[in-house]
Amino acid sequence: MSSPLERLNSLPTELARLDLQRCNGASAWVERMLANRPFHTMEDLVTTAEREWEALGEADWLEAFSHHPKIGDVESLRKKFASTAQWAAGEQSSVQQADEETIRQLAAGNAAYEQKFGFIFIICATGKSAAEMLGALQQRLENDRGTELRIAAGEQAKITALRLKKLSSG
Repeated sequence: MSSPLERLNSLPTELARLDLQRCNGASAWVERMLANRPFHTMEDLVTTAEREWEALGEADWLEAFSHHPKIGDVESLRKKFASTAQWAAGEQSSVQQADEETIRQLAAGNAAYEQKFGFIFIICATGKSAAEMLGALQQRLENDRGTELRIAAGEQAKITALRLKKLSSG
C-alpha cells in the first residue's frame, strides 16, 4: 500500500488539484505545486509549498483568503466550504466553546476588519482559544493594510502547511 505522499504524487492531475485546493485556494499556488510533483518527503512538500506561496502576490493571497470561512461562522462552514469544513471546524474548535460575549466580539471584530482591509481575518487558529484569536484580531486591526496583508499571508502559509500534513498523513 502506498503512503499518502505517494498517493498525492501519483494522482491524476485533476484529483491532485482538488486535494491541493483543500490546502490552499490560490489557483496559481495549486498549479505551481502540481508542476513540482513528485515530492520526495514531507519536508520537500512543505518547503516547496512555502517557496511557491512566497512567490505569489496580493491577488493570489486574496484568492486564498476567500476560501476560508470567517472565524466562528458556522453557516459559512456548512455551505460554502464543504470540502474543507471538517478541517476548518477542527482548526476553529475553540470558538465552539467560547462564551456568547467572545463570539459577539469576534463577529463585530471580523466585520470591522473586513471593512478596513477588504478581506476576512485570517489566523492559524489551531491551538488558539477564542479569546486568543479575539486578542490577535483586535491587535491586528491597528495595522495598516500592507502590514496586515503580509501578516495574513504568513498565517495562510501556516494553515497551508498544517493542511498539507493532514492531507499527507491520510
